[in-house]
Amino acid sequence: MLSPAQMHDLDPRRFLELPEHVNDSTNEFGPLAGLMADPTIEEIWINSPHRIFIARTGVSQLTNMVLKQEDVRDLVERLLMWGGRRLDLSHPFVDARLPDGSRLHVAIPDVTATHWAVNIRKHLIRGKSLTNLCELGVMTPAIADYLAQAVHEGLNILVSGSTQAGKTTLLNALVSATPLHSRVITIEEVFELKPQLPDCVALHTRQANLQGEGEIPLRKLIKEALRMRPSHLVVGEIREAEALDLLIALNSGLPGMATIHANSARDAIAKLQTLPLLAGENISYQFVAPIVAATIDLVVHTTILRDSGERRIVEISHVTGRIENDRAEIETLYAYRKGRYEAGLGDPMRIFTSTRSGMTA
Repeated sequence: MLSPAQMHDLDPRRFLELPEHVNDSTNEFGPLAGLMADPTIEEIWINSPHRIFIARTGVSQLTNMVLKQEDVRDLVERLLMWGGRRLDLSHPFVDARLPDGSRLHVAIPDVTATHWAVNIRKHLIRGKSLTNLCELGVMTPAIADYLAQAVHEGLNILVSGSTQAGKTTLLNALVSATPLHSRVITIEEVFELKPQLPDCVALHTRQANLQGEGEIPLRKLIKEALRMRPSHLVVGEIREAEALDLLIALNSGLPGMATIHANSARDAIAKLQTLPLLAGENISYQFVAPIVAATIDLVVHTTILRDSGERRIVEISHVTGRIENDRAEIETLYAYRKGRYEAGLGDPMRIFTSTRSGMTA
C-alpha cells in the first residue's frame, strides 16, 4: 500500500483512478480484466503488487490498483497455462502468448530484486491493412501505395523502430499486402502476426523442457521454413544470430520481411550487419556487409511522436547495393518533417529497376 507521502509525490496527470469493478476475477485475466477490456490501453505492467502501470498512446500512467503478491503469482500461473510456457528458477524469464493474442513477459527473483515483474502487451493490431493504417494516421495514402508496390515487386523490407513504435502492426499490414497467390511463412518467438492471407503458415519458437531438451530457436525455424515452399518469408523480429540465416535465405532470391529495434533506418542497417557476427568467430564484418547490401531493399522506420503519442512512419530508405568503408550504403527516399513527408536525395521509383544483385541499373 502506498503511504500518504508516496501518494503526494505522484504526478496527478500520470495517475489513473480505476473503478472498483476492475478487480473482477471471473475470467483468465482476473484483477486485470477491466484493464484488458479497455480498448484505449496498449500495455499493462506490474513492478510490484502496489505499483501497476498502464500505457495509452505511448504515455504511461500509474493506476490506483493494489494487489497481493499471491494475486500476481496466481495471475501469471493462470495465464501461462494458455501459453504452454514454464517459469521457474532455471527459467526466470518467460515470453508467452495469451488467449486474446496479447503478449506476456514475466521475470522473477533473483533476476529481479524482490517482486515479480509482469508485462502484458495487448493485441491491438487495429490496422490490418495499409489502408487501415492510413486512416489511423500512420502514413499517407501515397506512402501506402508506394509500400504496397514494393511488396508486390517482391522487395525485401526491414521495419525498424523502438519498442511500441508499431513495428509489428506495420509488418502485419505489409504482409497482408502480398499477392493473394503467395505462400507466406511467418516465424516469431510468440504468435503476434495475423496477416489476411489465404495461404499462410505461422511458426513460433519453443522452450527447452525440464531436461534441457526440445528447444526450437528462430534459427532452426528459418531453416525449416525454406523446406515448406515459401514465396515470402517473414520473421517477426531479429535480435541475434538468426539475422545471418535470414540474410542467407533472402539472398537466394526469396522475398522477405522482418523487424528490428533501431533508432533510425541507418542504425537498423548497421545493427543488421553486426548481429550475424554472433553466429560464430568465422563470420566477419567484411563477409556480412556485402550480403546486407545485396539483400535488403527498403528500410521503413517508425516511431512514436512525442507530442501526440501517435505512431507514424518517419523514414523510408533504400539500400543501394553499394559498399562504402565496409558499410552498406543507404539513401533516404522519404522523411517525415514538420508534419509532412519530404522527398530525400534518392529516387523512390529507381528501386523498382534494381537487379537482385543489389546494383542499381
